[in-house]
Amino acid sequence: MSKNLVIVESPAKARTISRFLDKTFEVKASMGHIRDLPEKSLGVDVDNDFKPNYIVPGDKKKIIGELKKHISKAEKVWLASDEDREGEAISWHLMQILDLDESHTYRIVFHEITKNAISQAIKNPRKIDQRLVDAQQARRVLDRLVGFQLSPLLWRKIKPALSAGRVQSVALRLIVEKEEEIKKFESKSSFRITADFLTAKAKNNSIKAELPRNLKNLEEAQVFLENCIEAEYTVANIVKKPAQKSPAPPFTTSTMQQEASRKLSFSVSKTMMVAQQLYESGWITYMRTDSVNLSKLALTMAKKEIESRFGTEYSHPRNFKTRSKGAQEAHEAIRPTYAERDRIEGTKDQNKLYELIWKRTMASQMSSAKIEKTTVNINISSLRDKLIAKGEVILFDGFLKLYRESMDDDEKTNDEMTLPPLKVGQKLIFQKMLATERFTKSPVRFSEASLVRRLEELGIGRPSTYAPIISTIQRRNYVEKVSRPGVNRIYRLLVLENGRIFQTRESEKTGGFKHKLVPTDIGTIVNNFLVKYFEDIMDYNFTARVEKEFDEIAAGKIKWNKMIREFYDPFIKKVKHTIQNSGKFSGERLLGTDPKSGKKVYAKIGRFGPIVQLGESRTKEKPQFASLKKDQSLDSITLADALELFRFPKELGKYEDAVINIALGRYGPYLKHRDSFYSLPKDEDIQDVDLEKAIKLINLKRENDKQKIIKEFDENKDLKILNGRWGPYLKYKNRNFKIPKSKNPKTLTVAECLELIKNSKPKKKKRK
Repeated sequence: MSKNLVIVESPAKARTISRFLDKTFEVKASMGHIRDLPEKSLGVDVDNDFKPNYIVPGDKKKIIGELKKHISKAEKVWLASDEDREGEAISWHLMQILDLDESHTYRIVFHEITKNAISQAIKNPRKIDQRLVDAQQARRVLDRLVGFQLSPLLWRKIKPALSAGRVQSVALRLIVEKEEEIKKFESKSSFRITADFLTAKAKNNSIKAELPRNLKNLEEAQVFLENCIEAEYTVANIVKKPAQKSPAPPFTTSTMQQEASRKLSFSVSKTMMVAQQLYESGWITYMRTDSVNLSKLALTMAKKEIESRFGTEYSHPRNFKTRSKGAQEAHEAIRPTYAERDRIEGTKDQNKLYELIWKRTMASQMSSAKIEKTTVNINISSLRDKLIAKGEVILFDGFLKLYRESMDDDEKTNDEMTLPPLKVGQKLIFQKMLATERFTKSPVRFSEASLVRRLEELGIGRPSTYAPIISTIQRRNYVEKVSRPGVNRIYRLLVLENGRIFQTRESEKTGGFKHKLVPTDIGTIVNNFLVKYFEDIMDYNFTARVEKEFDEIAAGKIKWNKMIREFYDPFIKKVKHTIQNSGKFSGERLLGTDPKSGKKVYAKIGRFGPIVQLGESRTKEKPQFASLKKDQSLDSITLADALELFRFPKELGKYEDAVINIALGRYGPYLKHRDSFYSLPKDEDIQDVDLEKAIKLINLKRENDKQKIIKEFDENKDLKILNGRWGPYLKYKNRNFKIPKSKNPKTLTVAECLELIKNSKPKKKKRK
């Protein structure tokens, strides 16, 4: 019998902790929260100080039963859930539901799973911090109240099956406003002057210089180049300045998410999943933190490792101060638990993220890079303007030997070059001068990483909430992660070379992007509705203020239910007022009039998504509707686009005594014949499909389907043996079943098939 029972959240964490405890300890997992608010009802007693009505989900009852058995045999119970508010709440729920004796129950916390950390935690147990529990409860209750009141309102005013959340809606607003900013942006062109020189007729002595201002138009650029045809170029002055680059602090949750996105192309949710695995395996410290502080032990370990690997001149121990508003989640930055390990036993993704964390931590404790920056002003004999050449030389690489921080798209600058030796008054050999047309760049859409950074800057959310916020708005189909290749744009170029000027045109890709967050039509409509009727909830300052109030609850400065009451009373009044005083909110936009029928054409959100409507809703004659194609949006669709959609569905003719219709669906054009649907190939233009081509496409699909059929049964038409992507399988009443490798699919009888179906294990439902 184990004298001590330790309860943690996950089996992985339980296995790691077990390695550091003796046989008197048994470690079990609660599998996260063991109770929560009910899914299908409010679960909060509004009239009784917002008392939550917690329930135990069905899948947790067995776990509770198992834990109770172990508790009955143990002398002491140690609650070792994570050290943040969520972890504190898990321990509190365990205490309540398992009816633990307070005199024999101990709360322990550690921010890394190492032998020393666990030993220290057991030596210094404490009681559950009710203030942290209250802060978590306040967030959970507030979010439930907002979601349960706003979601039905969206169903009524926009379309069914929509939902809203307090912080997610504000994140959506950021993305929608960015899209509006991009649409309103008008690109303007100007001309950038650059020139190439040599110092002498030798290799590696080229200089690139630039005019420090852009010229307004082609005419101005032409005049400038004409004035430079006979000019001489000399070095006017040289300014050398010593500079240094200091390393970035070790990772917080948000900076880790940003850097993993830029360097590893990880989504925010993937970064957190992999970080959780690393933490629970004992490789890194706790991964939800907004602190950049490192412990004395960590500083000592890093110093020893840096001096051993790179030399004493590369070591520079330093501690960073946390700038994040309301930092409270943990006591230390994210770092490796063992400084000497630059690789681990883990998956490819785990090693990638671990290496990033290790390098960032080590670099933060390394010497600054020493740089010499050089600025050279170049005289143009025929003009007052001067050209400028800039260069830099790294005198001592310092932390750059190990790690360079990445930048977002809107921060990137051109790397400066190394300049050859120069003297004041030295004549330069002119090679060529370019006047290149350049266009002002539109605002950059948010990536997951840059959205996290913006939320953090505004004080919205906390380390534990960034990933759920971004996952939720994508799961609700309010936002999509989109990549676009861009389009070719022509730009003008003037070239001065060998004493003459000539003009040419070049092309460049513009408007392309990868993995950026773009609002959907429904996301835009939901945002516009919430901004119009609930401006205070959608206000960035309000959302940040709520986060501060959660911090104050955690510090014991205010009572959680008092804070909820101050929010709820005016909020519910506004909900009732909006129900009574607002009509349908479909984002309806008049596109114009159909020239054939004279009916008006609208674009709007319908019951099943974005649609166009031909005719009025309030007339006796029913209007005609058509769904938008996947690449179309409500705000950009034109009258011509809409009228094209109304041409379908269209009857092509008859085949086998049944009509063939061609139609446009949400995911592209398709044919319908009897009760079967046939998608058109991607390279097939819907305008070119006539009856003959439609019949060919139908027969081709049938031939392909026949090749998939291994066996059919006359005595049971619902049963088939088919060949799929992963091998043979059974299809019975629109359900698929595996065929064991030991069975020959060609010789199976109906009875044997039905027996396999009967004995097949039901698929486990994926948890949300």
